[in-house]
Amino acid sequence: MKVSVIGAGSVGATCANVIAKKDIAHNVVLLDIKENYAEGKALDIWESSAVNYYDTRVTGVTNDYTKTANSNVVVITSGLPRHPGMTRADLISTNARIVKSVTESVIEHSPDAIIIVVSNPLDVMTYTAYLTAKKPSTKVFGMAGVLDTARFRAFIATELDCSPKDIQAILLGGHGDQMVPLPRYTTVAGIPLTELMDKEKICELVERTKKGGGEIVNLLGTSGWYAPGSSAAQMVEAILKHQRRIFSVCTMLDGEYGMNNIALGVPVKLGQNGIEEIIELDLNEDEMILLKESADYVRSVMDELDKMKLF
Repeated sequence: MKVSVIGAGSVGATCANVIAKKDIAHNVVLLDIKENYAEGKALDIWESSAVNYYDTRVTGVTNDYTKTANSNVVVITSGLPRHPGMTRADLISTNARIVKSVTESVIEHSPDAIIIVVSNPLDVMTYTAYLTAKKPSTKVFGMAGVLDTARFRAFIATELDCSPKDIQAILLGGHGDQMVPLPRYTTVAGIPLTELMDKEKICELVERTKKGGGEIVNLLGTSGWYAPGSSAAQMVEAILKHQRRIFSVCTMLDGEYGMNNIALGVPVKLGQNGIEEIIELDLNEDEMILLKESADYVRSVMDELDKMKLF
């Protein structure tokens, strides 16, 4: 099995490192446009193999997509962060061009690869990769929901002083402030969260989850990388090992939840074919209203991309 990670920044390098430590692929290729950057990161990761006891070979390359040929899974983390003075349209325009170019190169050398998008703005970058790849939406999708539920579970574990391993959660919608956590579907060792925590505290944790990325930025002055990189790696593992894990994943909808032609986070079954099944939850009226509000925002961002006439 071969996995390529495009972008050797903090998120991409973390993703490659976690995949290597899981020992689930024969080869991991880390690619970046910055000269020798991926080579250095990959060498550092490979030198830890004897300490962490794994055999996965990690190779770094500078903008040479031939080295990614015949990848089973490709993770795209490429893109620029939003800088002061940069509008949302500026960020979308810049990163959409990057993701489009990267996806074209990926498809040229690995036409059968499953593509996982991590670049931001996540929902519209997933849409960009989908339009570029011209592959079924089951093969091109975004990571955000795994990260968002991980944050929600971590916050719950802190509040209840319990293991995050015992917490299961699900959410829908866009990435960021537009996400729709579902406390009704959240459990701790099978116990509904609503029996362990009052409504006010749950709402507080939901709001913290929505702003989870911003909290990291405020503390570090930059986006986080350990949780995002690990989340993408967990998706890769589910695919390579055909685990059929249930994850919240950003994918193009075709009638599910009453929505069409929109990239939105929903629970799916993830396995060797990519998205094996989209799971439609029986939402109540309030949850459906929140999902539609989230979809309206995501649609507005997708419309901005469409206006750029990149496709």
